[in-house]
Amino acid sequence: MPEHPIEGLMRTTMANLKEMVDVNTIVGDAVHTSDGTVIIPVSKISFGFASGGSEFNKGRDKREGTSEEKFPFGGGSGAGVCLAPIGFIVVGNDQIKLLTVDEGNSALTNLFGFIEKMTDNIQKSLNSKNNTNNDNYDPTQMI
Repeated sequence: MPEHPIEGLMRTTMANLKEMVDVNTIVGDAVHTSDGTVIIPVSKISFGFASGGSEFNKGRDKREGTSEEKFPFGGGSGAGVCLAPIGFIVVGNDQIKLLTVDEGNSALTNLFGFIEKMTDNIQKSLNSKNNTNNDNYDPTQMI
């Protein structure tokens, strides 16, 4: 069975999209600094794809022609790509951090960090109170 023209359009578009998709596009090449820290950029990629077409019968009745006759074809395809940096993975000093670019994410990350710190401090204060029985102990001083 002969290939339909829209198959060629879709194949070409998908092949070009496949060329754009690379692991280095999402997680970039690592950058090594002089103090031994490694910085890795991280991005968010969104792809969109559309394809369509139509056959025209040139004013002929479809019953008159054979199935092998080809009608004129009109079609098109397209794709869109959006690349947005979201942060950097920083590896150094025996720790790994994610530094976000978006301020909204950064505020949320800071909030979670604060909650984690508070939970640790409360747990330490409870453990300390159980061990020392100090009535003048203020857990908010640890923050």
